[in-house]
Amino acid sequence: MKRFPVAVVLVALAFTSAFTPSVALASDAERLHDLFAREWEFRLESSPRFATSVGRHEYNHLLGSAALEDLEKRAVKTRGFLSELAAIDRAKLERVDQINYDIFRRQLEMRVKSFEFGSYEMPLNADSGFHSGLARLAKNVPLFDVEDYENYIARLEGFPDYFAGHVANMKRGMERGFMQPAVILQGLDESIAPHVVESVEDSAFWVPFASFPVGVPESDRERLAAAGRKAISESVVSAYRDFLDFMRDVYIPGGRESLGAYDLPDGREYYQHQIRYFTTLDLTPEEIHQIGQDEVARIRAEMEEIVAEVEWEGSFDEFLTFLRTDPRFYVETGEELLKEASYIAKKMDGKLPALFKTMPRLPYTVEPVPDSIAPKYTAGRYVGAAKGSTRPGAYWVNTYNLPSRPLYALTALSLHEAVPGHHFQVALNNELEGLPEFRRFSYISAFGEGWGLYSEYLGVEAGMYEDPYSNFGRLTYEMWRACRLVVDTGLHAFGWSRDRARDFLAANTALSLHEITTETDRYISWPGQALAYKLGELKIKELRRKAEAALGEAFDVREFHDVVLLDGSVPLPVLEDAIDRYIEASLP
Repeated sequence: MKRFPVAVVLVALAFTSAFTPSVALASDAERLHDLFAREWEFRLESSPRFATSVGRHEYNHLLGSAALEDLEKRAVKTRGFLSELAAIDRAKLERVDQINYDIFRRQLEMRVKSFEFGSYEMPLNADSGFHSGLARLAKNVPLFDVEDYENYIARLEGFPDYFAGHVANMKRGMERGFMQPAVILQGLDESIAPHVVESVEDSAFWVPFASFPVGVPESDRERLAAAGRKAISESVVSAYRDFLDFMRDVYIPGGRESLGAYDLPDGREYYQHQIRYFTTLDLTPEEIHQIGQDEVARIRAEMEEIVAEVEWEGSFDEFLTFLRTDPRFYVETGEELLKEASYIAKKMDGKLPALFKTMPRLPYTVEPVPDSIAPKYTAGRYVGAAKGSTRPGAYWVNTYNLPSRPLYALTALSLHEAVPGHHFQVALNNELEGLPEFRRFSYISAFGEGWGLYSEYLGVEAGMYEDPYSNFGRLTYEMWRACRLVVDTGLHAFGWSRDRARDFLAANTALSLHEITTETDRYISWPGQALAYKLGELKIKELRRKAEAALGEAFDVREFHDVVLLDGSVPLPVLEDAIDRYIEASLP
């Protein structure tokens, strides 16, 4: 792991002493919440775009910094916050604050560990990166009046420095072998090139200047448009052009030949850190690999039952080929796919009151994955709305390469990404009251992705899988997540090749071959993330079975879902404790 120079350690000590509250507080709980508040303000100041997304707008003119010196300062401050936290007696806190304490400590520790491993040196994966996130800037900031436009322009002007910081970090990563494998970098430049435009009007960043809102007076529009044109031409396009040149000339040709996380510097420790970060569990790669194999065998048996139900006369592999190639399972236009997804999502909306007592207020829409990232992007994803914006949540559906987007899997995808999956859970989380800010806007993968996969299962109870093929699609999605446990650990701990990973997915799921390739590359480039889904779902299902067995006829699925969701996004051990308390309180 990276070692800090003496100077940095001395700075850390200075910062730690500076964090001591100026006013003596009466209790450990007050000290804790004072610490929460000060760390939150530091987090917003350090991450201006995150601040905007949670409805704090005093930093709307800033883009943020990826420069190493600024990252080091953040790590030093985070260590200082951890020192303060350690001085608070957890045993003297009420239960709710003990939970807050534990989640807060975990967040800070994970952040420090990620910095020490140098995760910032690898700021992109197979389907996205800092550059693609910025492409949605115009949709993620308020643009109602002159000040909003001036802030937006100021952020555009910050692109060169922001990109330069990331490039410098990536170069350092290359020097020590901490970078992405060559195989997943091929084609990544295609997500950068669309932003290197000859005409400013062709830039995604120009859209706000093409049509101004009523809050911007006519007298200011020409001035703002001219400033926007200059910022896009001289800052945005030049930043993307330099980054594109770096990627094509340096980074992509220099990609490492190995695939697994174990081959990175401190690779074994780094992969174990990734497992803890994404799953919130202390499992080894060997344990996860075996869980995956057991789940693959169980789900395969259920899939074979459906193959028999439809009276298929060929082999299982031939049935998968049939699903991947028969025209009945595919549409001819992107609009058709979006309409199908919209219908499924709206149909599930009508099922929600039977399953949930508490539902979010924020609506959602269905949109295509942006063209610039679609070729290497997953089948669908949920994109949340910035707090205070006029945007809804968005269920993205990938309309690229339509022969790889089967309808039999669309129901499961829609329930996972929209309702009652990510939109439902994330929007509800953001609307909760009484939680510290750091918890209201946290996303813990094992909880969120576990909930998404559990939501696919809820479609069975809701009657959403109306024929054997859509139910097979659900199983193939569940099998896909079970395979991830095998493939992710196989790639990053056991030396699997890319072909072996793809072959394993192809033999056990009905995913299209295109999607199998994009998913395999995603796992290669993002160690540990894919483990969160199945492990989270298994835990939620386990806790539901436990509650059902204990409460019998008194079990209410709507109450159970409230208990799962109304504490917000939490580590799985915290969720288990909450369900245990719910069971105890509900026993007759």
